[in-house]
Amino acid sequence: MSCQHLVCAQCAHPVIEGRCALCRANRERLHNHGFAGLSPALIVGLLLALLLLTLVLEHLSRL
Repeated sequence: MSCQHLVCAQCAHPVIEGRCALCRANRERLHNHGFAGLSPALIVGLLLALLLLTLVLEHLSRL
């Protein structure tokens, strides 16, 4: 969903403009797409780092 076409019930202006606190809060909520506030690129990077760490530890345990 996009906030481009939404109208705020409190100030009657487009939510995308963020004129009141309710507009700004809803705009932030709609634009927050990551898990726990993290961007998807950061989540993918963390998963890759975890995979690499797991592979290194498995390799070291065989020695």
